Amino acid sequence: MRIAFVSSEAVPFAKTGGLADVSGALTKELAGRGHEVALFVPRYNGVEDKAEGVAVLASNIAVAMGDRTEMLELSGVKRDGVQVYLVGHDGFFRRPELYRDPSTGKDWADNDERFIFFSRAVLAACRHLDWIPELIHANDWQSALLPTYVNTLYENDSEWAATRTLFTVHNIAYQGMFEADTFGKLGLEPGLWYPGGPFEYWGKVNFLKLGLEFAESLSTVSPRYAEEIAGSNEYGFGMEGILSRRCGDLTGITNGIDYDIWNPETDPHIAARFSAGDPAGKRACKEALQKEVGLPPSAHPLIGIISRLADQKGFDLIGEVSETLLSRDLQIVVLGTGDAKYHELFDALAARYPEKLAVALRFDNGLAHRIEAGSDMFLMPSRYEPCGLNQLYSLRYGTIPMVRATGGLADTVEPYTPTSGTGFQFETYAGADMLDMIDCALATYRDATAWSRLMKRAMEADFSWPAAAARYEALYNETRSKPKRAQAERNPA
Repeated sequence: MRIAFVSSEAVPFAKTGGLADVSGALTKELAGRGHEVALFVPRYNGVEDKAEGVAVLASNIAVAMGDRTEMLELSGVKRDGVQVYLVGHDGFFRRPELYRDPSTGKDWADNDERFIFFSRAVLAACRHLDWIPELIHANDWQSALLPTYVNTLYENDSEWAATRTLFTVHNIAYQGMFEADTFGKLGLEPGLWYPGGPFEYWGKVNFLKLGLEFAESLSTVSPRYAEEIAGSNEYGFGMEGILSRRCGDLTGITNGIDYDIWNPETDPHIAARFSAGDPAGKRACKEALQKEVGLPPSAHPLIGIISRLADQKGFDLIGEVSETLLSRDLQIVVLGTGDAKYHELFDALAARYPEKLAVALRFDNGLAHRIEAGSDMFLMPSRYEPCGLNQLYSLRYGTIPMVRATGGLADTVEPYTPTSGTGFQFETYAGADMLDMIDCALATYRDATAWSRLMKRAMEADFSWPAAAARYEALYNETRSKPKRAQAERNPA
């Protein structure tokens, strides 16, 4: 089928998080399954440098923006069987960061206009190319307006009559919330704005809510996370009512990972290659990692952490028990950036425990690979985690994940028993419970035979993209068979 996959970021063109990995890998897998896939991404600064052969296809495609018109410059390149279209507008996208103004540390003030333009530009580009997709797969709030426009602006347009939409939530905490005057920028009938309607959310416009209201099908990135966000305000962030009402249209599909990139048998970033059948090279990777980050050689377990340093990722728990944790026979290496309070915490702890803790407060892809390969365990104590990718990378590298039982972490890490399991979990979000889990893992590590078997099970777990892509393919087919969203269905009240 003809699939328009629309994302505000995609590897290798632009990345701030896991959405980019999913967008790059899933589209490649879908193309490999015989579908005609077009990936639409904004043309940010430096995007053209990420792939050879980028060519301008059209320079002056008119895009309606409320009471004005902006011009789209559309570029394209074919990559891994996927036709990539770069949505260009220098004023909106040629900026130093994707979503945030580095001079203020806050979101760009015109993010509403930037992503209104992005959604409308995708539709204008499809028309210009004479390529109307059968399925539009929109992702997160930045492209949530696509289902909205298809089912309002083009609701009675015969050209789009066969088009259906899927909206995927990768992290429901990020919603694209704007003041009420943003509605006037959408270019829709004024009568669509009224209290309690799809376009109004506590007096504001919420882009993510619109995607949830207008798409024929909804998905998120793990079955457990689908249950969590539809079941409580703690996880649903105000969207649980819509999701509960639309639970029959909501599917959880666990992300895959690209084993062409994350594979200890072929990884060019690591000191030695290894596999489930021949894991000997992992020892050399550990020794090389210890040397690189300035930790002394040690037979004690090495715990890796690669993350955004924020409360959501469980760093408040780590801070709570850090002194007790570092009294154990272990070493820890941390890679990431985030909240200033955690930069200060880890800098102080590294100064006090230089033989036990190494910290790299930056983004470093090569070092991320070497931490996955050289660590014995990987810690992810997230408060919530839609899917998570690092625990999947860790499994592949025989680096045993220790996780909080939430979202995709609960779905992908099977709790350890002497005869089964691939990692360790804790349930209650508390520092003491996390510490108990780590102590259990440390005790298991001291049993070399049990640990070797655990590593083998972890490395043989399969989270490659083909299985996930097959589930998306089935969801696409189901979505195509649904009737278009009617106004009464969008607002049953």
